[in-house]
Amino acid sequence: MFLVVFRNRKRPDVDAEAYGRDADRMEALARAQPGFLAFKSYTAGDGEVVAISEWADEAAAQAWRRNVEHAAVQAKGRADYYADYTMFACPEPRVRSYRRAAGVERS
Repeated sequence: MFLVVFRNRKRPDVDAEAYGRDADRMEALARAQPGFLAFKSYTAGDGEVVAISEWADEAAAQAWRRNVEHAAVQAKGRADYYADYTMFACPEPRVRSYRRAAGVERS
C-alpha cells in the first residue's frame, strides 16, 4: 500500500461551489484510476482539511499525480482554492488494526 495525506486550508475568498464540483470530479476520476484503494476527507473545526488516499503502490499514486485532468485541477487549486497545503507520501506505512468481535458487549 502507498498512502498519501493532503492537508490544506482554503483561501477565505474561495468559490466553494466551484471547488466542490472540482473535488467531486477528482474523487470520481481517482476512484477509476488503476491501483486506487480508498479515499476519505475530514474537516477540522478550524477549517483545516485532511484528505487521505490509499493506493496499491507508489507507481499507482504517481500515475494519478500525472493524470492530465488531475494536473490541471492541481494548478487551479494553487491559483484559486488553497491558502496553503502540505502533502505527505508514505510507502509501506506501518499498519495496525483492531476490530471488536460482533456480539461483544461492554460492561
